[in-house]
Amino acid sequence: MQRIAQVIRVRPEKLDEYRELHRAVPEAVLGRLRDCHIANYSIHLLGDRLFSYFEYHGDDLAADLAAMADDEATQEWWKLTDPCQERVPEAGPGDWWTPMEQVFLME
Repeated sequence: MQRIAQVIRVRPEKLDEYRELHRAVPEAVLGRLRDCHIANYSIHLLGDRLFSYFEYHGDDLAADLAAMADDEATQEWWKLTDPCQERVPEAGPGDWWTPMEQVFLME
């Protein structure tokens, strides 16, 4: 299992919309996440930063993320959520959600 932590900004004027969208995530989007071996997925908010955490239980994260990006329901979902977000200053080239370094783990 691989732990993934990421961060992105939420546009302050879109915060209520972003919260509302996540009160009713389409089942097709949730199903695609499960099909891509993603579990224990959560998103947290502090100020204008969103922090996401999920556990990946597959063998090829890049392939599963590519399959997710090719999924029509996920693409429609991203059309709703992406305008609510913006990259953080620490984002690398090509990053949308920016990976975070794990510095501590207690199991």
